[in-house]
Amino acid sequence: MTDLSAINPAQTWDQAAIEALFELPFNDLLFRAQTVHRAHFDANTVQMSTLLSVKTGGCSEDCGYCSQSARHDTGLERERLLDVAEVVSAAQAAKASGATRFCMGAAWRGPKDRDLDGVIDMVRQVKALGMETCVTLGMLQAGQAAKLKAAGLDYYNHNLDTAPEFYDQVVTTHTYEDRLDTLSQVREAGISVCCGGIVGLGESRAMRARLIAELARLDPQPESVPINKLVKVPGTPLAAEADLDPLEFVRTIAVARIAMPASHVRLSAGRRELGEAVQALCFLAGANSIFYGDKLLTTGNPDVEADQALFAKLGLRPEPVKGCRCAET
Repeated sequence: MTDLSAINPAQTWDQAAIEALFELPFNDLLFRAQTVHRAHFDANTVQMSTLLSVKTGGCSEDCGYCSQSARHDTGLERERLLDVAEVVSAAQAAKASGATRFCMGAAWRGPKDRDLDGVIDMVRQVKALGMETCVTLGMLQAGQAAKLKAAGLDYYNHNLDTAPEFYDQVVTTHTYEDRLDTLSQVREAGISVCCGGIVGLGESRAMRARLIAELARLDPQPESVPINKLVKVPGTPLAAEADLDPLEFVRTIAVARIAMPASHVRLSAGRRELGEAVQALCFLAGANSIFYGDKLLTTGNPDVEADQALFAKLGLRPEPVKGCRCAET
């Protein structure tokens, strides 16, 4: 029998320690993850976020998984930045369906100042609805994070994607250090960090462990950690990758929960392909956040009715908004 008490919950999570977690018997790993989860969260609540693409397609980066890269022939057309009224209408619908956080994504290498002005208006107006706000805009220039903070932005999403040693096999148009620089600017501006990665890119388990170790060593650790399962989009370089074993995905969720005990661990892209049973195991393993709605930027997601039915079966309920500062905006 594995002695779970022998592992110090406050230890520093280097790659070797993370790999040791991956090697635990499945039941022991899930038991430990659920124990850690219950020490920090209500085990039966799930934070609900809705994601909207506010500027789709035409990105200059070459991320091998992304349908929105101008370098890949995926059939996706470049679109303009949405009008603020369109975004607010979508946020109102998301709130009515139960979402508490509204995330806005734009397919840019990074925003120009003239583009940022429009996004800032979106942030202000969505915040005024009483929702938490999040944006993912790519790499930021000096001073842009402070402008977003002044508009009332709660979260900035910027994923590490994968392990640093594997990064140039997925992306070549920017570096791991570029990612870390934007995260540093976000932290310095006082914005909460949403940072996770993608699994199933062809990486080894050791590289998955390294990714989680890199996330866990961020100081402070990310408030939200989205774990994406690769959605294989035809026309992208990674479309032919073999499927990741579903139980390996559950293990990844459990390890992320143990290594980042106070973070919201989010089931993100690829959730629709998991099915109800694997999603239930992910919640048992410590996932406590989802993207809610039938679309994630450009890829599919379980519809609202399916999620509501699954929550009813599992006895899960939405986590309420905490510390809303809407009156300040």
